Amino acid sequence: MEYYLVKWKGWPDSTNTWEPLQNLKCPLLLQQFLNDKHNYLSQVKKGKAITVKDNNKALKPAVAEYIVKKAKQRIALQRWQDELNRRKNHKGMIFVENTVDLEGPPSDFYYINEYKPAPGISLVNEATFGCSCTDCFFEKCCPAEAGVLLAYNKNQQIKIPPGTPIYECNSRCQCGPDCPNRIVQKGTQYTLCIFRTSNGCGWGVKTLVKIKRMSFVMEYVGEVITSEEAERRGQLYDNKGITYLFDLDYESDEFTVDAARYGNVSHFVNHSCDPNLQVFNVFIDNLDTRLPRIALFSTRTINAGEELTFDYQMKGSGDISSDSIDHSPAKKRVRTVCRCGAVTCRGYLN
Repeated sequence: MEYYLVKWKGWPDSTNTWEPLQNLKCPLLLQQFLNDKHNYLSQVKKGKAITVKDNNKALKPAVAEYIVKKAKQRIALQRWQDELNRRKNHKGMIFVENTVDLEGPPSDFYYINEYKPAPGISLVNEATFGCSCTDCFFEKCCPAEAGVLLAYNKNQQIKIPPGTPIYECNSRCQCGPDCPNRIVQKGTQYTLCIFRTSNGCGWGVKTLVKIKRMSFVMEYVGEVITSEEAERRGQLYDNKGITYLFDLDYESDEFTVDAARYGNVSHFVNHSCDPNLQVFNVFIDNLDTRLPRIALFSTRTINAGEELTFDYQMKGSGDISSDSIDHSPAKKRVRTVCRCGAVTCRGYLN
């Protein structure tokens, strides 16, 4: 007869008991236990899959250790998922998944919903004027005042080419929250999943629902720092092989967004040389052209379960440049190998 060592919730380890299978009324935990056991025994070592038949009377210590670690990881990831959903201010839910390894939540990452200015940097988040339209889709509106076209069509899809700025209605405008020119400011509307990739790229982000082409997906947010500070941090990040700096170079190169420690879901979006997300500069309440908000829109229809990616060398202007994400003005940088697997892969992130 099989017996299982049971840890009773709310009781000390001294009260643990060995119980036969028929005493256990926890089918989900049992299934997770069996799945973890199977995953460990079938994992690849030295290029060969282990097919050990478990005929012993007791689990091998290494298997038992793995199952315990996996259970603790599952609890930690669930707590992190709950925390992310408490902190977010948008409609879309966030899920967390790791079926690849024992990696838990990042230890030095803090979820934020908007730019976090570094000491000495001021972000003016109140517009000085707004529109008085009764129908912003047909009337002269904020984009026209800025000398550009309305960015969206009636289906809330972006209709302007990359490189054209987006001017949305702001807090001074008389139009309501259902205004067709309020898209990015509503935040992510899709259910997304931060997941552990199996190709060595660490964490990634996939959508759990279908996303139509040319739709707003998420903002890229983080700590706003000077370009000089970005240069210093960039050298450190290059040595670690991480990439989180995005230059705000719509009209000047004064500021950079660093999402290494402070960010949202976009912190976990991986690079691809053939991405399904495109960068656009957005202005809402803050009309300072040195500090645009960075929005990511889908370039095509993205199916449920598909990973989200954008090109780390993509600028808000729509150009490919070496002065984009994690590419501050330094001439000599450590080159990071690209693992996107695209047919058009350039081989390196920088």
